[in-house]
Amino acid sequence: MRIKLAILGFFVFLAPVSYHLPNAEAQDLPGAEVSFRGRSLFTLYSRVGSFFPADRARMTEERLASIYRDPAFPLESITSSFGDQSADILGRDIVIVTLTPEDALKNHHPLPELATEVARKIRESLEDERRKNSPRELALGALYALLSTLILLVLLYLLFRLTKTIMVVINSHRGKEIHSLKVGNFELLSEDKVSAGLGSLVKFFRLAVVLLTLYFYVPLVLSFFPLTAGLTPRLLSYLFDPIRAIGKSLLTVIPNLIVIGVILVGTRYVLSFARFFFDQMEAGKIIFSGFYPDWASPTYKLVRLLILAITIVVVFPYIPGSSSPAFQAVSVFLGLLFSFGSSSTISSVISGVLLTYMRPFRIGDRVKIADTEGDVVEKTFLVTRVRTPKNVDVTIPNSLVLGSHIINFSSSSQYGGMILHTEVTIGYDAHWRKVHGLLIEAAGRTPGVLSSPPPFVLQTGLDDSYVRYEINAYTHDPHRMPYLYAELRENIQDAFNTAGVEILSPSYRSFRDGSATTIPSTDLPG
Repeated sequence: MRIKLAILGFFVFLAPVSYHLPNAEAQDLPGAEVSFRGRSLFTLYSRVGSFFPADRARMTEERLASIYRDPAFPLESITSSFGDQSADILGRDIVIVTLTPEDALKNHHPLPELATEVARKIRESLEDERRKNSPRELALGALYALLSTLILLVLLYLLFRLTKTIMVVINSHRGKEIHSLKVGNFELLSEDKVSAGLGSLVKFFRLAVVLLTLYFYVPLVLSFFPLTAGLTPRLLSYLFDPIRAIGKSLLTVIPNLIVIGVILVGTRYVLSFARFFFDQMEAGKIIFSGFYPDWASPTYKLVRLLILAITIVVVFPYIPGSSSPAFQAVSVFLGLLFSFGSSSTISSVISGVLLTYMRPFRIGDRVKIADTEGDVVEKTFLVTRVRTPKNVDVTIPNSLVLGSHIINFSSSSQYGGMILHTEVTIGYDAHWRKVHGLLIEAAGRTPGVLSSPPPFVLQTGLDDSYVRYEINAYTHDPHRMPYLYAELRENIQDAFNTAGVEILSPSYRSFRDGSATTIPSTDLPG
């Protein structure tokens, strides 16, 4: 019996000791800060019974608020009281908070010293709040707020007067110092639009200054009153925290920006050298066997594209935020859009590159691409533009050009000359030598037809009712083909009518009484 009582007494003795001794669970609990009216007082770390540090901090703040709402509460009664394993902060007969050895350990102070310091901070914070909410302090706050408002109104008045004066100056200088914005002979912006743009810029500046002034005015007025003074740091943090974050980000990315700048400067000089090199090749000052001068410009564009692509690949890892998942997701999305949406464009670009080095035609050549005939007026990596004899511009994608047959009338016209040819059918009653002579005579009368090499005639068919004759004549001017053909056919008719030879092409029916012919009476021989 005595042994049981001894054991029970031992545990009863140890109970309060083990209740307050530090343990692993208490040391791992996060601290809870006790504050009053925005002022931080102390931090609680230990668990007491079923109350965690956050619960203890909340109840302590509620007791402080209750004491503050009682104007008759004597603040000098707030003292500290020490026990065997704890310290109580008392106010009259109210226990405001109980401090444990774990709290002292985490605050790096002995328990008695911590309790004395906590009691002092509670008294001072309550006294400061009572003093701030005294009628005298409230009156001073209202006076300061009134003065701040008057200063604000004066500043806004001066700002509006200044912007109004600037607007008057802008309008008075319209057409004098303020002129229309032009690029060459093309007017981008008129004087009125330039003046209106400057006026809008002034108004935007005024609005920005007003908003910035109000942003600092509101926290300043709130800081004059105890109930709203705690909002001032929060409001100011909304502006300065982003600025501070941007500043820190800029400091961290400055080395990357320097690397990007060096790469871009180097790329610029490489492009300048490439441009100079290919310009010299185009001018014929630098010659490579098998490389035509007209390849210089498109080759430079391809080299420039390759250099820019390599530059983007090298610069990409140094771009701020390039390693973030959001940036990478957007890059993949844009890549997919480009891949699915530009297949025809890429096909045209590749076709344009192939056409450049195939050299089927050049700018100014008379060509026929599929069913379109005309002069090549523009050739890019994407499209080829042809101007027809009817003065209509036709834009043909290079993929279609590469997939069609191309007839170039100009490629050989400057060397041996291009051959104009047209057919006539003459009856068997006309001697073929006479027909040959008349066709050659008609070709010789046609302006633009070369005398050397001389025109020649081919008999292309011996049909049932007539013989097919084809006149062939050389010319160096393929751009005038429609006019040359028209004049050649006119001269053929004149020559045959004058010689009394009928053109029955391909067949001609007529009932005659022996005197009427198809030859005009003015051309009949006398």
